[in-house]
Amino acid sequence: MSVPQVTPLNAFHRQHGGRMVDFAGWDMPVQYRSILEEHKAVRQRCGLFDVSHMGEADVQGPEALKFLQHLVTNDCRKLFPGRILYTVMCYPHGGVVDDLLVYMRVPDDYLLCINAGNIAKDIAWMKEQAQGFNCSVVDRSADFAQLAIQGPTAAALVQTLTLTNLAEIKYYHFVHGEVAGVKCLISRTGYTGEDGFELYCDATAGAGLAEAILAAGGPFGLELTGLGARDSLRLEAGFPLYGHEITDQITPLTAGLGWVVKLDKGPFVGSAVLQREKAEGSTQKIVYFKTNDRRIVRAETPVCDAAGLVVGRVVSGTLSPIINEAIGTALVATTAAAALLVVDIRGTKINLQLVKPPFVPLKKS
Repeated sequence: MSVPQVTPLNAFHRQHGGRMVDFAGWDMPVQYRSILEEHKAVRQRCGLFDVSHMGEADVQGPEALKFLQHLVTNDCRKLFPGRILYTVMCYPHGGVVDDLLVYMRVPDDYLLCINAGNIAKDIAWMKEQAQGFNCSVVDRSADFAQLAIQGPTAAALVQTLTLTNLAEIKYYHFVHGEVAGVKCLISRTGYTGEDGFELYCDATAGAGLAEAILAAGGPFGLELTGLGARDSLRLEAGFPLYGHEITDQITPLTAGLGWVVKLDKGPFVGSAVLQREKAEGSTQKIVYFKTNDRRIVRAETPVCDAAGLVVGRVVSGTLSPIINEAIGTALVATTAAAALLVVDIRGTKINLQLVKPPFVPLKKS
């Protein structure tokens, strides 16, 4: 077995009582005190996450924009310096390579943030797709530490550590500044549905920055937060996770991400298949559900119609600490999605109540 990779904050996690697990090949904290308390802290106050396992890549050169328009589904012409775009990149058959953030620093200079478990695959894919374009793709993943501070008091906490006026940074925008004396890319983004920031800094400065944020966090109710709460928070917010709601076999249209697929921008990888899917309709769809029951509906649980015929499967499931019931997502036949859907949990049949996410009211700046 391969040895899990570590982030620059590995010793920090162990020093502060993180319960470490192997996540996508990384040694990461799943929790500190409890997933339930960490989840509630982010919804009610704020939490500090280490997301340094995420990957980064520079895309630079005279044809960087032209390349990105070919690579991803969203329209990167909407970007300007300081703006961020959420998008996906697809295979020719329409399945998803990964979802990612595209940061425009200046014209012809972009930073891409990709998922931890996909770094090697994504970098290889991007370099292959970049052939023929006058631009470069450089893996920068080892150069960065990345911290996320999320929750209603996150902005007030970070503001005590920086001279940058955070109120001027809009959602999905970023600036360069210093936080606790550390040079950072300060990004008003996150994976929880709450207001907050993701801070990119030099890998060597990550642990010191985390200590400074933790030291300042007491008056703001800051909790150290692990991957367990990160997953329940993202699902409550209705955010997809690669390998679950989006995969190499689930297209962005099937996943309900049609809003990031701009078919009128011109051809891109997978656009012909997605154009046909949009015209003909998807045969399957991702649905979000709750159960009025606390029993968690685990991934891969079969989903049946009223007659007991299997029409799909659960792809994500957890207990929402805020609404105190099981929530999740399922990939089901589109024709079955308008009727009664049922799962069997240890011999008990439970009806799925389909909902439009988020599952809880969210407040973003």
